Amino acid sequence: MRPTPSSRIREKRAAYDQVGSQWKAGQDFQPPPDWDAGFEFSGRDFGAGADPGHSDFFEALFGRRARGGQRPGMHARGQDHHAKVLIDLEDAYRGAQRSISLRMPVPDEHGRVVLRERKLDVRIPKGIRAGQHLRLAGQGEPGVGEGPPGDLFLEIEFKPHAQFRVIGPDVYLDLPLAPWEAALGCSLTVPTPEGSVQLTVPAGSAAGRQLRLKGKGIPGKTPGDLYAVLAIVLPPAVNEDEKAAYRAMAEAFDFNARAPMKG
Repeated sequence: MRPTPSSRIREKRAAYDQVGSQWKAGQDFQPPPDWDAGFEFSGRDFGAGADPGHSDFFEALFGRRARGGQRPGMHARGQDHHAKVLIDLEDAYRGAQRSISLRMPVPDEHGRVVLRERKLDVRIPKGIRAGQHLRLAGQGEPGVGEGPPGDLFLEIEFKPHAQFRVIGPDVYLDLPLAPWEAALGCSLTVPTPEGSVQLTVPAGSAAGRQLRLKGKGIPGKTPGDLYAVLAIVLPPAVNEDEKAAYRAMAEAFDFNARAPMKG
């Protein structure tokens, strides 16, 4: 009898169907960003039953294969499953209860691999950071025989945010300023993922300067910081009055923007 493909084979075959249909042998393969978000994988290596035509692709995507198999009558703990989930940055500040959907490859009655959606209610703890894992005990692959089920590990990533960037525990915000605000200094109300705060911009601030809001990054025992990265935005000069204002500035300032350049 032909061996039954392992769960790892089925998952890799489904992954191939999802992102590798245009891949050809001999090519370098770079999966697109977050291609595996919400896709559930087990920890089991794949062995007999793999499609030889796709094995190079699978190795490029998941690493080298290893032999595996089960003996009749054996009892063993189920494999752990792993998946990447995307959460809102705000969830890391407040904590949240979320219903997530995972795509799990399973064989249908004809032995073909199909993606089946699986929904879980998950508690997102306050202070979680990108790259950390949530462990859901007993939510992995069922055990063999009387063995217990494996666990499900969820790797956390943040969804792209319209205003903020995250690097480790720190959060960055690009803050536009008018030229006079940067030159003269000002006090501004700026957003953070947990609400607005007041920020003082010192006089003479240049574009690219980072103003730190201590402890306003990702919460935790040692919280991260929030950095406002200053960007100078020039007002348009469309009508004659606006153009005249720029001409007056040019006359008022003894300023050469290219003075630091050599040659």
